[in-house]
Amino acid sequence: MASSTSLNPSHFVSIRAHPRAISSHLPPKLNSSAVSFPLKNGSFKTRNAPPLNLKVLSAREPKAAVVTQDTWDKSILNSDTPVLVEFYASWCGPCRMVHRIIDEIAAEYAGRLSCFVLNTDNDLPIAEDYEIKAVPVVLLFKNGEKRESVVGTMPKDFYIAAIERVLKS
Repeated sequence: MASSTSLNPSHFVSIRAHPRAISSHLPPKLNSSAVSFPLKNGSFKTRNAPPLNLKVLSAREPKAAVVTQDTWDKSILNSDTPVLVEFYASWCGPCRMVHRIIDEIAAEYAGRLSCFVLNTDNDLPIAEDYEIKAVPVVLLFKNGEKRESVVGTMPKDFYIAAIERVLKS
């Protein structure tokens, strides 16, 4: 026979947050000097603390430059070096993963390959010219001509292999 246990709301309060949980230590206003700590009985104890100095650790400087319809001809079609262009959309989750890979590639191939990103929502005519139906898509150009394409989110090796083929051609 199953037994029923009734739980009152104070039970949830007392086990809701561990005393050392970061979220339980952050006050609503980060520069406030008052910090609340949950106690076992469900109440909170408030102490004064120095203001928090937070640094953003996840921000990164993009290595691939932005290309638009206005700069397309000069940056892509008239480039002296081979060019990689990632077609993306700001709402596209997989595109963010490809951004990271393209930024790594831009750093590794600096001087031998120019890397750009194009927002298809902002520059739809360019995407239509190259029949981009979905994002992310990476196109590789050499001497103003499209030479390779990688559709979808792929491992870095796929992009590297396509780049090496274009560089050797």
